[in-house]
Amino acid sequence: MFNKTVALQPFADISAYTEGFKIVSAQIGSDGCMYVLLINQIPVRERGMFVPSTLKKPYTYKVLLVEKDYVDEVVFADQHFNYHYVQPLHNRLLLVGARCSYYGVGKYDLNAKVCDFKGNTIREFLLGDGIQSVQVTEKGIIWTSYFDEGVFGNNGWDKPIGAQGLLAWDENGNKLYEDQVSDIADCYALNAASDEEVWFYYYTDFLMGCISGGIEQPKVTFINPEISGSSGFCTDGYHFLFDGGYGKHGTYILKKNEKPGSLSAGCRIHFLNEKAEPLVPLTQDFRENRVLFSEGSLLYLVSVEEVV
Repeated sequence: MFNKTVALQPFADISAYTEGFKIVSAQIGSDGCMYVLLINQIPVRERGMFVPSTLKKPYTYKVLLVEKDYVDEVVFADQHFNYHYVQPLHNRLLLVGARCSYYGVGKYDLNAKVCDFKGNTIREFLLGDGIQSVQVTEKGIIWTSYFDEGVFGNNGWDKPIGAQGLLAWDENGNKLYEDQVSDIADCYALNAASDEEVWFYYYTDFLMGCISGGIEQPKVTFINPEISGSSGFCTDGYHFLFDGGYGKHGTYILKKNEKPGSLSAGCRIHFLNEKAEPLVPLTQDFRENRVLFSEGSLLYLVSVEEVV
């Protein structure tokens, strides 16, 4: 496998909006806008290990809507839930927490909040514990993938919502689809490229699945990318750019779909920032044919076609 170096220039500088805040996540929306979730202080893990769902004191979040040469912000003050993801949902914002607890029959945390652009809550609902990724399509279908605790259960969930590893919901939190053909123990990667094409990659088989035809008549096909432990990938349908996998996070692999059902050996990609230094992203988000990196207060956006 040969190597290739790709130098990136920042897509946006959000330093004017980050003072006193920490980046939680930076995601690509189905509308092509970038959505950055910030919090005024990262919540302390319980017993040093576990991410809390509810917070013991109020926190302030900010959501940045970032386009080229344009940044807008929405402030959410006095929040008592630990949110990790933000996506556009029609003309609203969807905040989702990765964790939620079950306390008894009819008693559980609601870890999804739909808000307007003034920060007002419209509705809340349950999307399950152990969420690995959240992506919302243009039609407002909410796709959620789950890591192992969300599949097998924790935080009081004997019958976890995410037991199948991959689900889709409508804008009110009604389940529309759940995977029934894969044996997902941990869904490492999700890429909702469109309403008609949703990709995922999972442990333990390390297969990459593609759901085509929409949720009404879904058809699932699989490709073995020959990569173990990748945390994300983007694709234009022919080229695939993967996170490098176990022991190789921070490096990337570009492969081609030259034969049906299989990918080429590929080449290893090394990204540099504008200082010609190795890019060390705090967050990364793969969506359709692009990947969004955040490093410090800078955002970098690159498409798979720019890497070829």
